[in-house]
Amino acid sequence: MPNAQIRIYTQKEQGEEWLRQYRGCLPVFACVLGFSETGLIPGISAAGRTPEDRKYTACADAEFLYYGPEHKAQYPLPPLAAGASPVLISRAVFESLKTPVYLLNAGLPQPPAVPVIDLGGTPAKCLSGGVAMEITTVHHLFEQGLLWGERLAANIQQGYLIVGECVVGGTTTALAILTGLGIEAAGKVNSSHPVCNHAQKWALVQAGLEKMRESKEQEEINFQSRIQNRSTERSVPQESPKSQIVRLSVPLRGSKLRAASGREAEVQNSVDPLQLVAAVGDPMQVVVAGMAIAASRSCGVMLAGGTQMLAVYALITAIAQVYTLSWRPEAVVVGTTRWVAEDPTGATVDLALSLGKVSLTQSGRTPPLLATDLSFADSRYPQLRAYEQGFVKEGMGAGAACIAAHLSQDWQPHQLLAAIEAQLERLSTASH
Repeated sequence: MPNAQIRIYTQKEQGEEWLRQYRGCLPVFACVLGFSETGLIPGISAAGRTPEDRKYTACADAEFLYYGPEHKAQYPLPPLAAGASPVLISRAVFESLKTPVYLLNAGLPQPPAVPVIDLGGTPAKCLSGGVAMEITTVHHLFEQGLLWGERLAANIQQGYLIVGECVVGGTTTALAILTGLGIEAAGKVNSSHPVCNHAQKWALVQAGLEKMRESKEQEEINFQSRIQNRSTERSVPQESPKSQIVRLSVPLRGSKLRAASGREAEVQNSVDPLQLVAAVGDPMQVVVAGMAIAASRSCGVMLAGGTQMLAVYALITAIAQVYTLSWRPEAVVVGTTRWVAEDPTGATVDLALSLGKVSLTQSGRTPPLLATDLSFADSRYPQLRAYEQGFVKEGMGAGAACIAAHLSQDWQPHQLLAAIEAQLERLSTASH
């Protein structure tokens, strides 16, 4: 085991090889900020005490990550029901390691008060409506992800790229993507609550996927009706019976009425992953998927997060398969915190293992799931000890940041804790 402070839960050999390869290397950190109106539903998330607070969570986290605790923030860190923002963890590590940080706005209601790369996206509507984003926006964001993944990787000689996220309500959109890809994820995802609100999430996901199915069925009915009307209008009495048969068979050939077998049926019945994101996803997911696909071709990639990044990994494998894109699965790992990986009210490890069992995601196999062994049990701050009770858990690349500190500087738990507590202390001093 390269480092006792890093736990490997799945694909142990691949995970150990990845850690060996990047031991002593410094990462580049890219954090993709996005928004879904799903996050405004009362009780859906604890990443901000009220729906109004949660509108600004991503802006506040980005500002703190970029400027630190002494900066007079335009968007202060929102009050939480319990705990402290995970951006304290990320900032403590990346400030110490002098890690290059890139912030990408995939679609926020308002621009953050920090230098960001604006990807020209839009916030997503609530996933329960089945029309979260326009498909043209999803295509644009995916292309931007490919572009920036390639650009950032081009400047990495021996290190690796960490891609993090901040999307309030993102574990619910993650559940929708996983379920839409055919992965049994109900009851397995995490949340910022101490006890995951599985029933609330599942009801929203079922509503969104049902609306998506209804919309798709209506489109097919309308298409068939147009084609058949066109066939009737164009019938000419002088035509031979043979030519009539050929023409009338066209609508059947272009629709899903014709029975198909084997692989053909599998492709016909499978969902287009980009259409799925447009229906029930959020703008971060498709950007990170594109970035990871492109970056994996030339460097290591750590997807920073738990449930949300497992959903992105599933999306990567589905997109690569459907659109025939090359990527290197062996270069990609998922890095999170122990609080996520061992969340007793979720099933993160089981979820990771489920990814390789579905036809659309088999090509990527099961990703190595890594986690930092960081504990706040001995912290002098109750806001940090709350993590041990299941509050907050992860966000803004916190788990991956700790893994990077272990890997590059061999930081021990007490060093991590001291650096994080120092951030909290500085924030407390600056606030008074």
